[in-house]
Amino acid sequence: MYTPTYFKNENIEDLREFISHIGFGILVSQVDKKLWATHLPFILTENNKLLGHISRGNKQWRDLVHGEDVMAIFTGPHAYISSSWYDHENVPTWNYQAVHVSGKAKIIEGEELMDSLRMLTSKYEKNSVHPVSVDTMSKEFLETEIRQIVGIKIDVDRMEASYKLSQNRDEKNHATIISELEKRKDENSTAIAAQMIKYGCRKKQE
Repeated sequence: MYTPTYFKNENIEDLREFISHIGFGILVSQVDKKLWATHLPFILTENNKLLGHISRGNKQWRDLVHGEDVMAIFTGPHAYISSSWYDHENVPTWNYQAVHVSGKAKIIEGEELMDSLRMLTSKYEKNSVHPVSVDTMSKEFLETEIRQIVGIKIDVDRMEASYKLSQNRDEKNHATIISELEKRKDENSTAIAAQMIKYGCRKKQE
Protein backbone atom coordinates (compact mmCIF):
# COMPACT_ATOMS: atom_id res chain seq x y z
CA MET A 1 0.00 0.00 0.00
CA TYR A 2 1.47 3.33 -1.05
CA THR A 3 1.14 5.74 1.87
CA PRO A 4 3.06 9.03 2.24
CA THR A 5 4.51 9.53 5.71
CA TYR A 6 1.94 12.16 6.72
CA PHE A 7 -0.92 9.71 6.18
CA LYS A 8 0.50 6.58 7.78
CA ASN A 9 -1.18 5.20 10.88
CA GLU A 10 0.88 2.53 12.62
CA ASN A 11 -1.13 2.47 15.83
CA ILE A 12 -2.36 -1.15 15.89
CA GLU A 13 -5.12 -0.44 18.41
CA ASP A 14 -6.39 2.33 16.12
CA LEU A 15 -6.46 -0.09 13.21
CA ARG A 16 -8.15 -2.83 15.20
CA GLU A 17 -10.85 -0.40 16.28
CA PHE A 18 -11.30 0.72 12.67
CA ILE A 19 -11.69 -2.86 11.40
CA SER A 20 -14.12 -3.73 14.18
CA HIS A 21 -16.20 -0.62 13.46
CA ILE A 22 -16.29 -1.08 9.68
CA GLY A 23 -16.74 -4.85 9.84
CA PHE A 24 -17.34 -5.31 6.11
CA GLY A 25 -14.30 -5.89 3.92
CA ILE A 26 -13.05 -7.19 0.57
CA LEU A 27 -11.17 -10.50 0.51
CA VAL A 28 -8.58 -10.48 -2.29
CA SER A 29 -6.67 -13.53 -3.49
CA GLN A 30 -5.80 -15.36 -6.70
CA VAL A 31 -8.19 -17.75 -8.39
CA ASP A 32 -6.92 -19.58 -11.47
CA LYS A 33 -3.91 -17.21 -11.41
CA LYS A 34 -6.15 -14.14 -11.63
CA LEU A 35 -7.09 -11.64 -8.92
CA TRP A 36 -10.44 -12.37 -7.28
CA ALA A 37 -12.34 -10.24 -4.75
CA THR A 38 -15.28 -11.09 -2.50
CA HIS A 39 -17.17 -8.66 -0.24
CA LEU A 40 -17.59 -10.16 3.24
CA PRO A 41 -18.36 -9.38 6.88
CA PHE A 42 -15.43 -10.15 9.17
CA ILE A 43 -14.76 -10.54 12.87
CA LEU A 44 -11.31 -9.60 14.20
CA THR A 45 -10.43 -11.65 17.28
CA GLU A 46 -8.28 -10.53 20.19
CA ASN A 47 -5.43 -12.75 19.01
CA ASN A 48 -5.37 -11.16 15.54
CA LYS A 49 -7.40 -13.64 13.50
CA LEU A 50 -9.88 -12.46 10.90
CA LEU A 51 -12.88 -14.77 10.73
CA GLY A 52 -15.48 -14.92 7.99
CA HIS A 53 -17.26 -17.22 5.57
CA ILE A 54 -18.03 -17.32 1.88
CA SER A 55 -20.58 -19.11 -0.27
CA ARG A 56 -19.60 -22.64 -1.19
CA GLY A 57 -20.50 -21.73 -4.76
CA ASN A 58 -17.75 -19.09 -4.73
CA LYS A 59 -14.66 -20.87 -6.04
CA GLN A 60 -12.33 -18.49 -4.20
CA TRP A 61 -12.29 -20.80 -1.19
CA ARG A 62 -10.83 -23.69 -3.18
CA ASP A 63 -7.52 -21.85 -3.50
CA LEU A 64 -7.35 -21.18 0.24
CA VAL A 65 -7.12 -24.76 1.45
CA HIS A 66 -3.31 -24.74 1.39
CA GLY A 67 -2.82 -21.55 3.42
CA GLU A 68 -2.65 -19.05 0.58
CA ASP A 69 -1.59 -15.42 1.06
CA VAL A 70 -4.61 -13.11 1.00
CA MET A 71 -5.50 -9.50 1.67
CA ALA A 72 -8.60 -8.08 3.33
CA ILE A 73 -9.36 -4.43 2.57
CA PHE A 74 -11.46 -2.24 4.84
CA THR A 75 -12.51 1.21 3.69
CA GLY A 76 -14.09 3.92 5.79
CA PRO A 77 -15.52 7.35 5.01
CA HIS A 78 -14.21 9.32 2.05
CA ALA A 79 -14.86 12.77 0.62
CA TYR A 80 -13.85 15.03 -2.26
CA ILE A 81 -11.68 17.99 -1.24
CA SER A 82 -12.01 21.06 -3.46
CA SER A 83 -8.85 23.09 -4.01
CA SER A 84 -11.07 26.20 -4.02
CA TRP A 85 -11.04 25.88 -0.24
CA TYR A 86 -7.29 26.62 0.03
CA ASP A 87 -5.75 30.08 0.40
CA HIS A 88 -3.27 29.16 -2.36
CA GLU A 89 -3.29 27.51 -5.77
CA ASN A 90 -3.43 23.74 -5.60
CA VAL A 91 -5.21 20.71 -7.06
CA PRO A 92 -8.35 18.96 -5.80
CA THR A 93 -7.92 15.69 -3.91
CA TRP A 94 -9.81 13.04 -1.98
CA ASN A 95 -9.63 12.29 1.74
CA TYR A 96 -10.25 8.77 3.00
CA GLN A 97 -9.41 6.05 5.50
CA ALA A 98 -8.40 2.53 4.51
CA VAL A 99 -6.77 -0.44 6.20
CA HIS A 100 -5.19 -3.42 4.41
CA VAL A 101 -4.77 -6.67 6.32
CA SER A 102 -2.48 -9.39 4.97
CA GLY A 103 -1.94 -12.96 6.09
CA LYS A 104 -2.43 -16.62 5.30
CA ALA A 105 -5.96 -17.95 4.99
CA LYS A 106 -7.17 -21.31 6.23
CA ILE A 107 -10.46 -23.15 5.98
CA ILE A 108 -12.31 -23.63 9.27
CA GLU A 109 -14.99 -26.22 9.96
CA GLY A 110 -17.00 -27.77 12.77
CA GLU A 111 -17.06 -26.00 16.12
CA GLU A 112 -14.52 -23.39 15.00
CA LEU A 113 -16.87 -22.32 12.20
CA MET A 114 -19.84 -22.34 14.61
CA ASP A 115 -17.94 -20.13 17.04
CA SER A 116 -17.20 -17.61 14.28
CA LEU A 117 -20.88 -17.54 13.31
CA ARG A 118 -21.87 -16.99 16.94
CA MET A 119 -19.47 -14.06 17.25
CA LEU A 120 -20.71 -12.52 14.00
CA THR A 121 -24.42 -12.78 14.80
CA SER A 122 -23.92 -11.67 18.41
CA LYS A 123 -22.09 -8.54 17.28
CA TYR A 124 -24.70 -7.43 14.77
CA GLU A 125 -27.84 -8.70 16.49
CA LYS A 126 -27.20 -7.10 19.88
CA ASN A 127 -29.29 -4.01 19.07
CA SER A 128 -32.15 -5.89 17.41
CA VAL A 129 -35.55 -5.89 19.11
CA HIS A 130 -35.75 -9.66 18.62
CA PRO A 131 -32.12 -10.76 18.21
CA VAL A 132 -31.34 -13.86 16.20
CA SER A 133 -28.98 -16.43 17.69
CA VAL A 134 -27.21 -19.34 16.07
CA ASP A 135 -27.93 -21.34 19.21
CA THR A 136 -31.72 -20.91 18.93
CA MET A 137 -31.93 -22.02 15.29
CA SER A 138 -33.22 -25.53 14.69
CA LYS A 139 -30.55 -28.18 14.17
CA GLU A 140 -31.98 -29.22 10.80
CA PHE A 141 -32.11 -25.65 9.49
CA LEU A 142 -28.61 -24.84 10.70
CA GLU A 143 -27.09 -27.98 9.19
CA THR A 144 -28.70 -27.19 5.83
CA GLU A 145 -27.46 -23.60 5.82
CA ILE A 146 -23.92 -24.42 6.97
CA ARG A 147 -23.51 -26.79 4.05
CA GLN A 148 -23.86 -23.73 1.79
CA ILE A 149 -20.88 -21.87 3.23
CA VAL A 150 -17.15 -22.30 3.82
CA GLY A 151 -15.54 -20.77 6.89
CA ILE A 152 -12.22 -18.94 6.61
CA LYS A 153 -9.63 -17.74 9.09
CA ILE A 154 -6.83 -15.32 8.25
CA ASP A 155 -3.75 -15.37 10.47
CA VAL A 156 -2.90 -11.68 10.34
CA ASP A 157 0.79 -10.92 9.86
CA ARG A 158 0.58 -7.31 8.64
CA MET A 159 -1.73 -4.30 8.88
CA GLU A 160 -1.18 -1.19 6.79
CA ALA A 161 -3.26 1.96 6.91
CA SER A 162 -3.67 5.15 4.98
CA TYR A 163 -5.58 7.86 6.83
CA LYS A 164 -5.48 10.68 4.28
CA LEU A 165 -6.99 13.51 6.32
CA SER A 166 -5.21 16.65 5.11
CA GLN A 167 -2.52 16.27 7.78
CA ASN A 168 -0.11 17.90 5.31
CA ARG A 169 -2.01 21.21 5.41
CA ASP A 170 -1.27 24.08 7.77
CA GLU A 171 -3.66 24.89 10.60
CA LYS A 172 -5.59 27.57 8.70
CA ASN A 173 -6.27 25.49 5.59
CA HIS A 174 -6.95 22.40 7.68
CA ALA A 175 -9.66 24.27 9.61
CA THR A 176 -11.18 25.60 6.37
CA ILE A 177 -11.43 22.12 4.89
CA ILE A 178 -13.23 20.90 8.01
CA SER A 179 -15.65 23.82 7.85
CA GLU A 180 -16.44 23.26 4.17
CA LEU A 181 -16.92 19.52 4.68
CA GLU A 182 -19.35 20.14 7.54
CA LYS A 183 -21.40 22.49 5.34
CA ARG A 184 -22.18 19.61 2.98
CA LYS A 185 -24.03 17.71 5.71
CA ASP A 186 -23.70 14.35 3.95
CA GLU A 187 -22.58 11.35 5.99
CA ASN A 188 -19.15 10.86 4.38
CA SER A 189 -18.15 14.53 4.53
CA THR A 190 -19.26 14.83 8.15
CA ALA A 191 -17.36 11.67 9.09
CA ILE A 192 -14.16 12.82 7.37
CA ALA A 193 -14.41 16.21 9.08
CA ALA A 194 -14.69 14.45 12.45
CA GLN A 195 -11.64 12.30 11.68
CA MET A 196 -9.68 15.38 10.63
CA ILE A 197 -10.46 16.98 13.97
CA LYS A 198 -9.39 13.80 15.76
CA TYR A 199 -6.03 13.41 13.99
CA GLY A 200 -5.12 17.06 13.52
CA CYS A 201 -2.79 18.70 11.01
CA ARG A 202 0.93 19.04 10.35
CA LYS A 203 1.39 22.22 12.40
CA LYS A 204 -0.11 20.61 15.50
CA GLN A 205 1.87 17.41 15.01
CA GLU A 206 5.15 19.29 14.72
